[in-house]
Amino acid sequence: MLQKATFTLADGATLDDLVKRDTNEVMLRVMSDEELYKLEMERIFAKTWLLLAHDTEIPKAGDFVVRDMGEDQVIVTRDRNDEIHVSLNVCPHRGMKVCTAEAGNAHAHRCIYHGWAFRPDGSFIGAPVEKEQMHGNRLGKDQLGLKKARVQVYGGLIFATWDIEGPSFDEYLGDMKYYLDQLFCRTDSGLEMLGPPQRFVLPCNWKIPGEQSGSDGFHTLTLHRSLMEGGVMGGTAESIYDNAPGMYGVDVSCEQGHSLRCLEAAQTFKMFSDISFEGKSVEERLAMLPPPGITKELIPQLFKNLSADQVEQLATIPPQVGGLFPNILVAFIFAPRTDGGSSGALALHTYVPRGPDKVEFINFIFAEKDAPEQVKRDMLQNSIQQTGTSGIIEQDDADTWPQIMRNARGVVSKDITLKYQALHGHERPEGWKGGGLLYPGFTKDDTQWNWWMAYYNLMAEA
Repeated sequence: MLQKATFTLADGATLDDLVKRDTNEVMLRVMSDEELYKLEMERIFAKTWLLLAHDTEIPKAGDFVVRDMGEDQVIVTRDRNDEIHVSLNVCPHRGMKVCTAEAGNAHAHRCIYHGWAFRPDGSFIGAPVEKEQMHGNRLGKDQLGLKKARVQVYGGLIFATWDIEGPSFDEYLGDMKYYLDQLFCRTDSGLEMLGPPQRFVLPCNWKIPGEQSGSDGFHTLTLHRSLMEGGVMGGTAESIYDNAPGMYGVDVSCEQGHSLRCLEAAQTFKMFSDISFEGKSVEERLAMLPPPGITKELIPQLFKNLSADQVEQLATIPPQVGGLFPNILVAFIFAPRTDGGSSGALALHTYVPRGPDKVEFINFIFAEKDAPEQVKRDMLQNSIQQTGTSGIIEQDDADTWPQIMRNARGVVSKDITLKYQALHGHERPEGWKGGGLLYPGFTKDDTQWNWWMAYYNLMAEA
């Protein structure tokens, strides 16, 4: 039974008018509506878990980075007990930023306006002229700390939410954890960031890249056609639509709106080499085509940190691209080399709202901590060449998203609908070990529609 939408915009439009669940359509105006944007900050970005940083960005006590949860700025810190904290970067005295730097190391953060000081865990230390009780006598010091978010570190990734009593992080990940473990929790020492993240602002609403991260496969055939014509993504100009490289596999999704595209390793390998995977064991397959970032020396760690079923999936049909709702893209890109190596690229993006018409694109680039330095250099080079500001893949996307944004403002064009009607319907492939909603075969619109249903469900909550 369909839920009843719970808000009405000033012009009378309801959530059900904007997200049409009976026909799988979404009004284009959702990409520019300012009133809707304010509701999204309250009902999505102040409610759900958000990715802020990686723990290798703040390895020592006192290290911090400043990031954003929606439009609320926060300080991500590590204290002397090695615990990570996320605190609102707003002084409770008169509303000034407590920390004006983007990153650094400090054992206390002192507001430059009136001098109130706070520990890395956000607790209040004191204010100047202690004997005169500048901080007042109505509230105890334990009530004058920075507002704190709920924090969870998963595979080194630092997530936080303002919803202190809301769903747990495991509930947020749902069935996707089985697949994400294969990407983020597979080696003894885990991932490390290769330098600070790339950050740049694009003139478009956050939902345009956000919903594309829901495993939109179709756009790769057209928008990224030049990459296939140039042999960068496999295939040729003549075979793009016949073979549709990278379009056949199993898409995985869940009601929380996350998704991953799992592509046959044999097919990936075939794009770059004519050697067959047929008859090969799990170990032999991993040796022929290690997951991106995994060297042959690291393969034993896969068996140590993952279940046998998870390792088998990594060797046969690994998760490669997708996203976590609401604003995360996962890009674990296979890139076999002619010398038999396979460093590939590991990148995560977050799309942080900067108003209804701007988004900050943050590109995190990773390698396994235990990988040799040469492999890390290859990973960084591959990731920069393919993703982010200079990436040959995402230059295409960065040109398209602002044009969709422009159309969303048109008096006539804002009322057209985005259509998600190429649906497969979920079914479980024989022998599949993981959970979630499964869509085998040619990738279609199912996972993106699940992203919109997660959006709908959060926006419908009063």
